[in-house]
Amino acid sequence: MKQHQGIPNVERAYRCDLCNRTFSVKRSLKIHTRIHTGERPYRCDVCNKRFSYRGALKVHKRIHTGERPYSCDVCNKTFRSTSILKVHQDVHNVGCPYRCDICTKTFKQLRNLKVHQHIHSGEHPYRCDVCNKRFSNRGNLKEHQHIHTGERPYRCDVCNKAFSVRSKRNLHQRIHTGERPFCCDICNKTFSLKGNLKIHRHIHTGKLWERHYLCDVCNKTFNARSNLYVHQRVHTGERPFCCEVCNKTFSDSSNLKVHLQVHTGERPYHCDVCNKTFFNTSSLKVHKRLHTGEYPFCCDVCNKTFNQISNMKIHQRVHTGERPYRCDGCSKTFSHKSALKKHILSHCNQQS
Repeated sequence: MKQHQGIPNVERAYRCDLCNRTFSVKRSLKIHTRIHTGERPYRCDVCNKRFSYRGALKVHKRIHTGERPYSCDVCNKTFRSTSILKVHQDVHNVGCPYRCDICTKTFKQLRNLKVHQHIHSGEHPYRCDVCNKRFSNRGNLKEHQHIHTGERPYRCDVCNKAFSVRSKRNLHQRIHTGERPFCCDICNKTFSLKGNLKIHRHIHTGKLWERHYLCDVCNKTFNARSNLYVHQRVHTGERPFCCEVCNKTFSDSSNLKVHLQVHTGERPYHCDVCNKTFFNTSSLKVHKRLHTGEYPFCCDVCNKTFNQISNMKIHQRVHTGERPYRCDGCSKTFSHKSALKKHILSHCNQQS
């Protein structure tokens, strides 16, 4: 015990030959090298998902077992991991003695309260010397400057992906850990992002279909800003996510993720009725409705029902007259993307 207490600075004697990162424990180096090798020796025996270290697998397994070993000592609510518990405890202001006298938000440290108060005062004392954009705290300015330098100093410990902003790296790592720290206090459903929890709560409040975010090109509305950003790529043609195997590009990272399974052949989700396999859970969920006969989506104009929300939205264009797909050659519009593609072929035939 004395020996441990007398070591203020632990020597980091173990060095990675590939990236020169150092570690004080040989085992930590061994786990780290899996970033470079891609090794994931720990496999979930329920869903076959693989992990590079045992701790991540242990937390993940609790999704299947329902085990929630960590309990809030204020309200006795239980959680799968300590990190989720810590996020929850902010509800009770545990360890947050500094309170904003304007909005009553609480903070663990006085300096964080002072930075927060810039929101109310409108003060942005830190300025980027490249583009003159201003920030309320020095940390945000420093991370912003990575845009200009191209620096991506925050690296995922599991897959080595690099990020310019620490918070984005932290969000990304939940893909590997299965961590979902934001919990609905009504139905206990958990989420990896606070924004997704906020959207989910509309189910309970009756505001699910409120759509506050408007596309300034086609006037389509969305209930989340992130959905609007993805949609706008329809108009800009932006497809920032690229497959490293075939160079096919996508407007949405989730579409790229599903596409990659074409190359790996992975179809991890299977129907427990007919054993048909699928690339993603949403396809499996839609497929299961063939067995149940479920048509949960109903047109509020003519009451016709559908087994997919996308089919209902396409159908509703019959009532609204919406024709969102436009031909660049002659400006003719269409209600279906397939009709636009067929129309474009007619131009090609005329030119030939």
